[in-house]
Amino acid sequence: MTGARVAAAWALLPGYLGQHVLLSASALALGVAISLPLAVASSRSAAVRWPALLLASLVQTIPSLALLALFYPLLLALSALSAGLIGRGFSALGFLPSLLALTLYSMLPILRNGVAGLGGVDPAVVEAARGMGMTDRQRLLQVELPLAAPVIMAGVRTAAVWTIGAATLATPVGQTSLGNYIFSGLQTEDWVFVLFGCAASAGLALSADQLLGLIERGLATRSRVRLIAGAAGLAAGTLTALAPLAPAALGDAQAHYVVGAKNFSEQYILADLIADRLRRAGAAVQTRQDLGSTFAYHALQDGEIDTYVDYSGTLWADILKRTDNPGRQKALDILTQTLRARDGVVVLGSLGFENAYALAMRRSEAHALHIRTLADLAARAGRLAFGADLEFLSRPEWTAVQRAYGLKFKSETQYQPTFMYRALASGRVDVISAFSSDGRIAADDLVVLQDPLHALPPYDAVLLVAPKDANDQRLLSVLRPLVGRIPVEAMREANLSVDRDHDKLTPAEAAAALERKLGL
Repeated sequence: MTGARVAAAWALLPGYLGQHVLLSASALALGVAISLPLAVASSRSAAVRWPALLLASLVQTIPSLALLALFYPLLLALSALSAGLIGRGFSALGFLPSLLALTLYSMLPILRNGVAGLGGVDPAVVEAARGMGMTDRQRLLQVELPLAAPVIMAGVRTAAVWTIGAATLATPVGQTSLGNYIFSGLQTEDWVFVLFGCAASAGLALSADQLLGLIERGLATRSRVRLIAGAAGLAAGTLTALAPLAPAALGDAQAHYVVGAKNFSEQYILADLIADRLRRAGAAVQTRQDLGSTFAYHALQDGEIDTYVDYSGTLWADILKRTDNPGRQKALDILTQTLRARDGVVVLGSLGFENAYALAMRRSEAHALHIRTLADLAARAGRLAFGADLEFLSRPEWTAVQRAYGLKFKSETQYQPTFMYRALASGRVDVISAFSSDGRIAADDLVVLQDPLHALPPYDAVLLVAPKDANDQRLLSVLRPLVGRIPVEAMREANLSVDRDHDKLTPAEAAAALERKLGL
């Protein structure tokens, strides 16, 4: 089984590595292009140096994932403005926000080493150059920069390692990278993928560092051989990594679709199911996984992805900002009409099951404490620890549950979903925000607490189609047979086949098994 997982990881490496190198190299090149002139200006003027170093240092205090996420709404607004002014927007998901964030991250070591290197040039040498009649430009290019180059290259080496490592976090904003191994592996407990992603990223960073170090030593010793060897190694490595991306860059005569997915097993399975059906229909398909809920919807709305599966309760609370609960079918009808009229988004229909938020406990503990409903839980919550997924505590549903039942737990901790279930099984937490279609509810003998006040809205799994694809008959003909065809029992079984500890299936294998079982 491990051998098969390693083979699967190797098969994905060319695409993941190419995208990772493209992003990292572009961000580093842009960082050097901005930081070097800024370092020269900073070495000449304290008025420039202080704010430049302060701002570059400030960027480093912002968590890299947060910085990546912050660029998306900014670019989304700028794209809308551009579309209004010149009739053409640009992609706000994936490469561009990742490029801008990583460029900012790369600047501090280059800028700081640039200032230190230029400031460390012997004043006597500069004065001698001035005495020889050199202009300021000549002194900079022929004397100061060559002498400061080894120190500057040391900063570039640091920036390269930082950038390559931080690029793994670009996955949640829709940019393919080696982080795809890590994010999907953590969710499905595929430790082969996690280790493969970490090893590939570390290997890439170390290789870049050593080649840049060769250039640094060449500059320090005036060795043309080392300079050429380092530069040639970087060029050859970069071109080799980028080669698998060439066919896509040159264009493809087939229709090209992008299928989105959020960051949990069910989403991976359904995305693979849709992608495989599209490929069999003769289309070229790309998947973008691990997207946040809001990212996914706005990416669909703006045509960054063509289709994905969302949930009626998520759309109701996050997109429509509704807090009422008119019932399952009524909510679905309102969503279908409103999203089409307001955003052009097509709600093609429900897949046939709900994946609702629900609070769950170990059955033995729930029975011992006589807890069957959220009202029962509220009376004992002060002595219990609560574990939630990464989104739940900031979502309107949690606010609605707290308001309805007055829940106040002893502690509240957020987990990546896989580790949330682990925390409950180990006794670290007593209650979790579970998902009703998760196979681990039955496998772990959990009990889902009833919601007598209906604080949690319904969560039908629904197929969404981008406005630009509303009349795309190829896409619609592939998606329509899925509507109403997946019962919750079948989805739970598929989810468990990916999440269980032994005889695990990949999401693609689980998708194929699900499709066969349903006769699709």
